[in-house]
Amino acid sequence: MPAARRLPLSPDRILRAAIKLADRQGLEALSMRRLATTLKVEAMSLYNHVAGKDVLLDGMVDMIIGEITLPERGGDWRSAMRARAMSALAVLTAHPWAPMLIVSRINAGPNMLRYIDATLGTLREAGLSWEETDRAWNTMDNYIYGFALQQQNFPVNPDDYASAAASYLPMLPADRYPYMHAMTARVADGSHDGTLDFGFGLEVILNGLERLREQQ
Repeated sequence: MPAARRLPLSPDRILRAAIKLADRQGLEALSMRRLATTLKVEAMSLYNHVAGKDVLLDGMVDMIIGEITLPERGGDWRSAMRARAMSALAVLTAHPWAPMLIVSRINAGPNMLRYIDATLGTLREAGLSWEETDRAWNTMDNYIYGFALQQQNFPVNPDDYASAAASYLPMLPADRYPYMHAMTARVADGSHDGTLDFGFGLEVILNGLERLREQQ
């Protein structure tokens, strides 16, 4: 049997391999040398397609942004922005290294530019002013990225909330911390699950934007 032909290197293949490596082992494990080993090539051959680590990171961000559902303009703006937010959270959850990378770099790849432009267009055509459109976009993204980071780094597993709350309850005497004690007791006895609720905060933001639209 003839030897299997090795797939040629390309920017797309390199970026997909880098994303897969970061998904499995974290961004701190990603290096050009380790990526080359994964692809079974010499490290220097990567530089024929990707100029360096910074370019690689920018390309990874842009590729995963391309997985997010773009808001559809011309229809129900709330549904479009809700679908965008839910899709973004799903993508950021699938790639837990991505939120911090996105918020800490200037990203100007084609997928990111399309994503931002579609978002601005949806909000502007919904009737918001340019200033409100800019602040609304940033408010939503701050919430999405912040929620993703908190969800990924929260020190207690959701399945353990009740037992964790029960263990903390003795540290919260009702006479000193009445509201923390009452809330923690509800999580401990199961009458409130205490889990992070992305949809709740999202609807609060959308309701606020709706009120802005009504004031126009």
